[in-house]
Amino acid sequence: MRTDFDHLFEAAAAFVGVAALADDEAGKAFVNLMKSLFPFDYCVIFAYRGAERPIDLFSTFDAREYEIFVRMYQDGPYLLDPFFSAASLPKPGVWRMRALAPDRFFASEYYRSYYVKTGLSEEVGFFVPAGGGVTVVLSLMRGETLGVFRDAEYGLMRKAEPFVAAMVRHVWGRLGPRFDRAVTGRRHGASSDGASARARISERLTARETSIIELVLQGHSSESIGLRLGVATGTVKVHRRNIYRKLGISSQAQLMSLYLGRPKVPE
Repeated sequence: MRTDFDHLFEAAAAFVGVAALADDEAGKAFVNLMKSLFPFDYCVIFAYRGAERPIDLFSTFDAREYEIFVRMYQDGPYLLDPFFSAASLPKPGVWRMRALAPDRFFASEYYRSYYVKTGLSEEVGFFVPAGGGVTVVLSLMRGETLGVFRDAEYGLMRKAEPFVAAMVRHVWGRLGPRFDRAVTGRRHGASSDGASARARISERLTARETSIIELVLQGHSSESIGLRLGVATGTVKVHRRNIYRKLGISSQAQLMSLYLGRPKVPE
């Protein structure tokens, strides 16, 4: 692995002395900066504020990939994403997906019904609090051909993190109004099927049960949920049985379909 210093300094120069950069300009400069250090297949930059629909600031996807990685994701699966959970804490720094994922993430319905469609071998994100309760996450992704990021490459990301964080705060430090406009626009339009479905579920369950179904779909085992909520594992299992009974379902696949507002899958 050899750093392309010409490429590195050329990419860094895009941020010097510039009062403002458009999303696309900043995203391309970030990609060029990272590609001077190591190869990767995709990049996507999301902004998160609370549980609101994330704003896609930049991506390198083609039209088909964009539908999977962005449109499908924004329709509801983002709420079950380990990156969303880390952004909500917030948890600044550079994080591998596998370091943030719950104990049963790779056996979860979220992973089986959504994440596996991405075909990724690994995803690593820069998590930058940008003010006003907003966290910007710059994700670098690799497919099966390139495989996972090596430890030395991850080390380079961590060294680059202070520069990336400063860049994010310079370019995307005032995203609050964009979220406000998006919320206002959705109030004047129809609610998404997913949002309506989640509202209907919440009406039928207690607050504790609603928390549990989100943790289940994220990939937490009953033991992990018990530790997070401070209750016994057996209590969690009782809650899960009650949830399935109240919702008239018998599988996690059906729970996922209800949560995302999709047609109920057969048993």
